[in-house]
Amino acid sequence: MTKPTLIVLAAGMGSRYGKLKQMDGFGPNGETIIDYSIYDAIQAGFGKVVFIVREYFLEEFRYAMDPKFGDKIELVYVTQELDNIPSGIEVHPEREKPWGTAHAVWVAKDEVKEPFAVINADDFYGADAYKVLNDYLTEDKTDNYAVVAYYLKNTLSDHGTVNRGVCYSNKEKYLTKVVECTKIQREDDGVVRYPNEDGSKIELSDDTLVSMNMWAFKPSYFDHVNSQFVDFLNSEGMELKSEFYIPSAVDKLINDGALNVDVLDTDSSWFGVTYQEDKPIVMEKLNALIEGGAYPERLY
Repeated sequence: MTKPTLIVLAAGMGSRYGKLKQMDGFGPNGETIIDYSIYDAIQAGFGKVVFIVREYFLEEFRYAMDPKFGDKIELVYVTQELDNIPSGIEVHPEREKPWGTAHAVWVAKDEVKEPFAVINADDFYGADAYKVLNDYLTEDKTDNYAVVAYYLKNTLSDHGTVNRGVCYSNKEKYLTKVVECTKIQREDDGVVRYPNEDGSKIELSDDTLVSMNMWAFKPSYFDHVNSQFVDFLNSEGMELKSEFYIPSAVDKLINDGALNVDVLDTDSSWFGVTYQEDKPIVMEKLNALIEGGAYPERLY
């Protein structure tokens, strides 16, 4: 049986955090959030990890990861750069950043031929979520995709706004649409809102299901998204800050009737770090999990 692959999106520059948070230590012995993710993936049965990074910190990242996990699971490193796009397309010459999360997955197309999951490097998803993903990717015989969804109230930061893909599903628990919402925050009156394009505010309930960029895909993803990416670059490639998001790509596939996307349940709790002020909270939660026996005090 082919083991699924885990793609870790680790190319973010951490502008709101102030440094490369994917390399920052949060565990009692300096473990990164990625370390816990890889540990959980190995325990769940994944066979390979593909890290999406930037060229300028590739060697530093490899130097950190190889000694810890190189003898436990296959590790592959792929760089996401601005010019890593389909040939023959012109983009704005002054643009500096790559093209977002869907682009980050797309650059792994030559390294991934098996069912795969996608996660953010700076998000902690919990051991059960990886087991749910591994079971789905090894047992599901359709070409469906899947998303692991979390309650919005459990994904907010006390220290600034966040971006979330709001999920809508039907009675069969198929995703009907996912809408990328930016600058979400709980305001002074206790209500969660985000700004609309016209400047007004849109309310979201605490129990809104959101994607934390934890997805299950099949190899067909690359063909589907390649055509979408070409269309995106042709329409928005001359913009300086446009981004090609995974939720937007999935939403189009749903609307086109190309496939179904299952919404998966998990008992895991999510937490992440967006701002420096989030770090003590993450450290406290990891210590609690270690004290409760979920993880050894030393991962490696």
